[in-house]
Amino acid sequence: MSSRDTSNPAKSPEEWLQKVAPEKTRGRFKLFLGYAPGVGKTYNMLSEAIRRHQRGEDIVIGVVETHGRPRTAELAEQLEQIPRRKIEYKGVVFEEMDLDGILARRPQIVLIDELAHTNILDTNIQGTRHRKRYEDVLDVLAANIDVLATMNVQHIESVAPTVQSITGIQIRETVPDWMMQRADEIVMADLTPEALQTRMRRGDIYRTDRAEKALANFFRRGNLIALRELALQHVTKAVDRTLVAYMDSKRIEALWAVRERVAVCISASSSSQMLIARGARVAEGVGGELFVLYVDTNEELSEEEKATLDANMQFARNLDVQVFTVKGKSIAHTAASFVREKRITHIVFGRTAVQGFRQYLYYWAIQHFLKEAPDVDVHIVTQHAERE
Repeated sequence: MSSRDTSNPAKSPEEWLQKVAPEKTRGRFKLFLGYAPGVGKTYNMLSEAIRRHQRGEDIVIGVVETHGRPRTAELAEQLEQIPRRKIEYKGVVFEEMDLDGILARRPQIVLIDELAHTNILDTNIQGTRHRKRYEDVLDVLAANIDVLATMNVQHIESVAPTVQSITGIQIRETVPDWMMQRADEIVMADLTPEALQTRMRRGDIYRTDRAEKALANFFRRGNLIALRELALQHVTKAVDRTLVAYMDSKRIEALWAVRERVAVCISASSSSQMLIARGARVAEGVGGELFVLYVDTNEELSEEEKATLDANMQFARNLDVQVFTVKGKSIAHTAASFVREKRITHIVFGRTAVQGFRQYLYYWAIQHFLKEAPDVDVHIVTQHAERE
C-alpha cells in the first residue's frame, strides 16, 4: 500500500480558475444609472458594496453624496472612506475626492458617486487632478481598481439637449457617450414616476419645504416618464452591446433576435427616401433600431445621381439613422454580409414596376440574397419606375 504524498496538496477549484484565467490588467467599471434624483442609485450602490465587503472584498468609498438622506448615510458609515481633499477656492473651502489617496490605498473596489461632477482644481497639485470626475475614474480603472459609480441619464452628453427641451432645465455637467460604452456593466436604479413623487412628498429626497416646488417643475409626471424612457433605452443598448460581444467571442453565427434591427437598402434614386420612411415605420412598429445601407458597386454615377444619393443619406441622418456605405461587386452578396454582421432581423428592398429581363435579374438577386441570409424578414416595396 503506497503512502499518499501530502507535501504538494491538490489545488482547489478556485486556485485552478485563478491559474487559467487571463491576468486582469484594468479595473472593471459598473455604473448605476438613474433617471432622476431619489430613484436609489447611491443606495443600491452602497447596498451592493456592503454585501461584497461582507464576503471579504476590499472596498472603500472614494466619494458618496448623501444629500442629507439618513438611510443613505447609515449605509455609508458601514464602509471605510478615503478622506476628501480640502481645496480653497475664492475664499471658500470645498471638499473633493482624493484621487491620490485612492491610488495610494489601492483597494480592490472604490465607490465614486455623481460621475458628471466638475472638480474644483487644486493648482498646487500637478498631474493628479482632472477637471471632471469621470476623468478621475479613468485613472482609477487604469490602476487596475474596480469602480462602482452613479449617474443620471440627463448627464449623458447626447441626451442633455433632449432633456433640456423636455424639462426646460439646462444640463451644465455632462459625460461623453464613449464613457457609457466604457462601462462593463450598467444597472438601472428604477422606480415608477408615481413612487418617486410619493418619496418626494414624504421628504425622502429633498426637505418638505422644497418638495412642492420640485414636483411642479423637474419632478412633473410627464418629465419623469420621458426621463425614465431615455434611461431604459440606454440600458437596452448596453445589454445589446453585451450580447453582441458575447456572440462574437463565442463565434455564434445564428441570429438571436432579442432586439429587432431594420435595414433599408437604398440607391441613387429619389424614391429611396420613401423606402427609408417605410423602414422607419417598420422599426417603430417593432420597437427596433434602423440602419440604412448603400452598396457601392463602383458604378459610375452622374452628377444628378450623386446629388440624389447625398440627399437620400442626409434624409436618413435627419431621422437619426445609422448610415453605412459598403463597397461590393454584388448588391445581394454585400447586403447579405451586412445582415449577418449587424444581425439584422428585417430588411427593406425597393422594386420598380419593370418587366422582362430586368425583372428577371431583380428576382434572381433577391433569391441569391435569401440563400446567403436566410434568417431575416424581407420587405419588398413597389416603387414607380423613373422616366428616362
